[in-house]
Amino acid sequence: MLRRLLIRNYVLIDSLDIDFGAGMAVFTGETGAGKSILLDALGLALGTRATSGVVARDSDRASVVAVFAIAATDPVRALLAEHDLDRDGELLLRRVIGADGRSRAFVNDTPTGLALLRRIGSQLVEIDGQSEPGGLLDPAGHLAMLDDFAGHGEERDSLAAAHAAWRAAQAEQQEAEALREASRQEEEFLRHAVAQLEALAPESGEEERRAAERAMLLNGQNLAEALNSASAGIAGEGGVGARLRAARRDIERVAPAAAGALDALLETLERAAIEAEEAESALEAALGALDTDPGRLDAVEERLFALRAAARKHRTDPDSLPALLTTMRGELDLLAGGTDRLAALQAAADSAHKAYHDRAQAVSRARRHAARALDKAVADELAPLKLARARFGAALEAAAEGAESRTGIDRCRFMLAPDAGADPQPLAKVASGGERARLLLALRVCLARAAGLSTLVFDEIDRGIGGAVADAVGERLARLAQDVQVLVVTHSPQVAAQGDQHYRVTRSEGEKGATARVALLDEDQRQEEIARMLSGAQITKEARAAADSLLTRASA
Repeated sequence: MLRRLLIRNYVLIDSLDIDFGAGMAVFTGETGAGKSILLDALGLALGTRATSGVVARDSDRASVVAVFAIAATDPVRALLAEHDLDRDGELLLRRVIGADGRSRAFVNDTPTGLALLRRIGSQLVEIDGQSEPGGLLDPAGHLAMLDDFAGHGEERDSLAAAHAAWRAAQAEQQEAEALREASRQEEEFLRHAVAQLEALAPESGEEERRAAERAMLLNGQNLAEALNSASAGIAGEGGVGARLRAARRDIERVAPAAAGALDALLETLERAAIEAEEAESALEAALGALDTDPGRLDAVEERLFALRAAARKHRTDPDSLPALLTTMRGELDLLAGGTDRLAALQAAADSAHKAYHDRAQAVSRARRHAARALDKAVADELAPLKLARARFGAALEAAAEGAESRTGIDRCRFMLAPDAGADPQPLAKVASGGERARLLLALRVCLARAAGLSTLVFDEIDRGIGGAVADAVGERLARLAQDVQVLVVTHSPQVAAQGDQHYRVTRSEGEKGATARVALLDEDQRQEEIARMLSGAQITKEARAAADSLLTRASA
């Protein structure tokens, strides 16, 4: 809600502070007094375009500050928080225009771009149906307004949740398909690599064993000669072991006469004989194992080459080839099972889409019922506003194929046929001037706070009407002001009488030129102003009595 408007050096206004309350505030005054200048100044704080011509004469700049009270749950807070502009308490929108036409914008005393200021302002105030986001003339907001009119908040949230679930399932399925396609491109390589490694059948530690065997085979002749020479030396004259045993037997025969002095020698000869015999056996085994076949050397070298070539191909070492084979087999198994997972994800996405579509169909049926109810409600409001021949319609149509969204499968546009024989057209094309203002008033009365705005401004909504129609306009504005703050510039005494606050705008001529002034009227001043509006410059007793009657009826 707009709490305060501060204007400095703007056109005819040198300095002006206006405090506002809830309900309906009316601005009256003679033609040309400057009433519309107030609305233009407010629009400037909300982000409308500005020129150097708005700066008052002999001033270097003009400024406008609009102060709003916003609730913790107000939708505009999300936008403010997104740009780190939110704070507790009041919201300040400030605009400064220099004499050179340059403009600066501030939100809560933080410099901002004009586009952001305009977005914030459009969520707070609508001036006479401007086609800003959220305005009644903007089709982008019509579907949400219809839902709010029908009280479809829970259904809309449920539909948005179903849409999010479907999109999430669809995204997961599409991601799995992309991964599957990438894996499919590698599947042929994996199968070929696994087949090669399985044929190779690498073993852990095999390279080291094969390398040692190759070294022995390469030195086979030298090894054989050395082993044969050693064997000949050990085995000569019956063998070392046999001679050691013979020596032990000779000592053993005389040992009793030595009274134990030869026992250690006997044990040493026994151990030496055993080790000599083991050495002979080892030499025989080594000679038996020694392979000097050239064909065996070729086979070992070929095996080593194959192991090392496979390791280079897969950028690893030969000892890691068995583990690599196991990993590749696992990847192939995953690929084989990927088809089943894809089928499950596709089924989940299809199920989520069906749930969303069923939900959207149900919401669509409810919206068509709500559209008929809104059409009737607006029609009931149009006749008293001298728009009885106009036909309003909330036109619903199915979204284009593939255009399903979180709001469902419907598109909505508010249409109007200005005459019984005319074709319905979008509001912005067929409604203008006072007719537009009265039509938007009828809609606003029906939709109440559907657009989420806190302040509505009507500029001379009573243009071209009077009598009963003006009464109807005033009564509807007062009804609307029970839900949102309403500011009205009016020439109609019937409308002015409905206000909760009444401001009079006057213009005076001085040495420095014309100046506009705004004054909040008390009850007596208000009666006098309405009497002036009824009778003109010469205020009669009858006019004062009529003004009193209007005020009394409005307060009843």
